[in-house]
Amino acid sequence: MTQTHVASYTMDIIALLFLFVLLHNDHLLGNHRKRAFSYGIIMTILVILSEMGTNLVNGSDARFRSFHLFCNALGFALAPLIPIILITIFDTKILKTHKLLLLPTVLNAVASFLSPLFGFLFFVDKNNHYERGKFFFVFVAVYIINILFFAMVIWYTGQKHLYPIKWKIVGLSFFTVTGTCVQLFMPKVYTSWHCVTLSLFLVYIILSAFEGSFDVLTGLFNRAAFEKASQKFTGKKLFSVIVMDINHFKEINDTYGHDYGDTVLKEVAAIIKNSFDSHCSCYRIGGDEFCVIRRDANREKLEHQLKCMTDNLGKERQNDSCLPTVAYGTGVFTKNEPLDFQKILKEADNQMYFHKQLQKKKGI
Repeated sequence: MTQTHVASYTMDIIALLFLFVLLHNDHLLGNHRKRAFSYGIIMTILVILSEMGTNLVNGSDARFRSFHLFCNALGFALAPLIPIILITIFDTKILKTHKLLLLPTVLNAVASFLSPLFGFLFFVDKNNHYERGKFFFVFVAVYIINILFFAMVIWYTGQKHLYPIKWKIVGLSFFTVTGTCVQLFMPKVYTSWHCVTLSLFLVYIILSAFEGSFDVLTGLFNRAAFEKASQKFTGKKLFSVIVMDINHFKEINDTYGHDYGDTVLKEVAAIIKNSFDSHCSCYRIGGDEFCVIRRDANREKLEHQLKCMTDNLGKERQNDSCLPTVAYGTGVFTKNEPLDFQKILKEADNQMYFHKQLQKKKGI
């Protein structure tokens, strides 16, 4: 292994340690995202150290054969885990609900740790020379599958929240797979972990932009994300818009203080989020104003979910009589006229104010 390779691996590790510090000084990312990203960084460093170790001792004194085997087994086992860990940055539930998706990674890990005995993925002879095993393709397949799985999860996240993140991740995944494949076909060209290191920095940049689209107080998407989502609609897409406003919110702040006002915002936001399905994206677009965009024009489902929201709010108000009601209005685009998102939004807004006036007359 040349000094150039050692220097390259060392620079990758220093860069990842810098990213680790940068990540933990970031006040924008949530703790669960930081934690998952940190695990991904640590695991990448371990794999780089493993590859460095194998290259340092490959073909050297046979006394280092055990160390050589250990480094190979560790690297082969951990590498496919990195994209799996990064998935949990964006979706913590998918691996719990779809445990079978972890099966290829588990099988690869088992094959990795059995390879010193049976040579499944790699083989190190008595003279301490490394060779690829007869089932090396299993490692390659699992690694690429996991990267594609990561890209699919992010694609779904982007679709679900109408956030322009999916194509960025697809491009990044293509870059990572391409960089890895260069080393697979040319084993002496060590590009894989340089690409992964750079990819982690790019994921961090994308993730920071993604996290910046959330409202800090309520956890819903913020006004900037709403504006971006509204620009994504074309005449080919059906959609519905719900505009909501908390009744008597100023009086609540004046009477009970801003701390309770923040509590009200968080509770109402949680009710909104839990009342609408995965076809909907929820936003806080102003002080006490909320909006939901639904990716279809199904009025029955829309009314059903609005009823769920009002029922859920009613249950919470039984526990806290100070919790206010919510006025809402809807707008639906059905392709019967040229698309004008602002016009649909205005219709929903006007309907919401009409609803608010009716509630005032009823003393709600």
